[in-house]
Amino acid sequence: MTDLLYSEEEEALRAAVRDLLTDHCAAADVLARGESDTPHDRALWKLLAEGMGLAGLLVPEEQGGQGATHREAAVVLEELGRAVAPVPFLTSAVVATEALLGCADGELLGQLASGRTIGALAVGLHTAPGAGIETVRVENGTLHGELRGIADAAVADVLLVPADDGGLYAVAADAVTITPQISLDLTRPLATVTLAGAAGRRVGDAGPAVRRALRAAAGLLASEQLGVADWALAETVRYLKERKQFNRPVGGFQALKHRLAQLWLEVVHLRAAARAAADALSSGADTEVSVAVAQAYAAPVAVRVTEEALQLHGGIGMTWEHPVHLYLKRAKADSIAYGTAGAHRETLAALVDLQGP
Repeated sequence: MTDLLYSEEEEALRAAVRDLLTDHCAAADVLARGESDTPHDRALWKLLAEGMGLAGLLVPEEQGGQGATHREAAVVLEELGRAVAPVPFLTSAVVATEALLGCADGELLGQLASGRTIGALAVGLHTAPGAGIETVRVENGTLHGELRGIADAAVADVLLVPADDGGLYAVAADAVTITPQISLDLTRPLATVTLAGAAGRRVGDAGPAVRRALRAAAGLLASEQLGVADWALAETVRYLKERKQFNRPVGGFQALKHRLAQLWLEVVHLRAAARAAADALSSGADTEVSVAVAQAYAAPVAVRVTEEALQLHGGIGMTWEHPVHLYLKRAKADSIAYGTAGAHRETLAALVDLQGP
């Protein structure tokens, strides 16, 4: 039977990442960055990528990485979600890395594993695994076209661009025009990428590489959503224990106890679904079903828990200075990232041959 409990190594990794984020990723700093022209925290990324080697977590050791599994990557994403850290771990260390693992391009893979090069897959953040993707045109050996909704494109050094000839091309970020888009989540900005005769190096076939990358992204995104929901619930419980009304803690009121108990139960179920998806990605067993189940459940739970957190914080939760809105926005943005819950339910129904009414 699959063991979904955290191993000692995973707990040690969690403690190390949480300690670093506690020291270098305060909520006030995240909010200040989101309001600036440089929302990404490059100093924090350097500590995570080069200092701890997390950029190469999924890369085999012989190619310069750590040779870990998706379970360890899931633990990291839980902690990054708890801190709404503005770093490109999901987009570079997971999505772009998985795409290159599907192409077997060792040179660029090693560069991403070092953390000194940041990659981004030029596929819209809203794209579900197995869905059609936008491509650019190949004309006279150069790339032409426009791709929208690309997460973390602004901080990427290299873009992996799918083209209409079926290839996946590595394109230097300084060879394209990157235009920021207005996005709900300040900590994971989106951009439009315009290619007008950009040179690219073909690294493999786009179809299987993109499918592999998006499947891993959807499965591990559930762990980030778990981290977001877990922080929101824990912070809300802490606040309701301290906040007093009628000379007693607000958390002592029966109606609020019931609401918190329901949220706790949903977060526990989310943890099980997220862990199952990470384990399935690691083992390769029932991967598509586990990923679809995790995303069908994770998105609505993360949104509901963060919405409840904002409401139960009362007036202070409505202020810009309180960090709860960062978590609500991340949960809302994640709910449409790599496929909506509805899209994953449809995928799941097809996989298990469950006919609709």
